[in-house]
Amino acid sequence: MIWVIRLYLLMMFVMYGLIGVWALLDPMFGALELDYPSFLDAVGLAVTSSIGYSEIAGIYGGLNLCIGFLCLIGIFKKNIGIFAVKFITFLVGSIALGRVLFSLIPTTPSFYNTYFIFEIVTLCIGLTLLFFSRSKKKYD
Repeated sequence: MIWVIRLYLLMMFVMYGLIGVWALLDPMFGALELDYPSFLDAVGLAVTSSIGYSEIAGIYGGLNLCIGFLCLIGIFKKNIGIFAVKFITFLVGSIALGRVLFSLIPTTPSFYNTYFIFEIVTLCIGLTLLFFSRSKKKYD
C-alpha cells in the first residue's frame, strides 16, 4: 500500500508543483510576450491592479508549490506522506464543496467543470488510500 501512496504523492507533486511554478512565472511570460498559455486565462481570472499579481503569486503560486514540496517530502517520510494525503483530500473536498454551495445561489454558473472533476476524483482516491492505510494498521 505504501507504494500506491508514494505513486499518488508523486503525481500530486508533479501536478501541484507545476501549477505553482506556472502561477509564479505567468506575469513574466506575459511581459516577455511569449506564446505560452496564460495561467490567469486558464483559471478565469483577471488582474486589475499590481497587488493582484502578488495575490496570484502567493495564493496560487506559493501555496501550490509548497503543496507540491509537501508531497515530495511525503514520498520519503511515511508520516508526512499520510499527512499530505489527508491535507490534499481535505483541500480538494473543501474546494469542491465551495463550488457546489456557490452553484446553489440563483443565477450562478454550474459547478460542473474539469476542475470539479479533478477535485472529486482526487477526493475519492484520497479517501480510498486513507481507508485502506488505516484498515491495514488494525491488522498489523
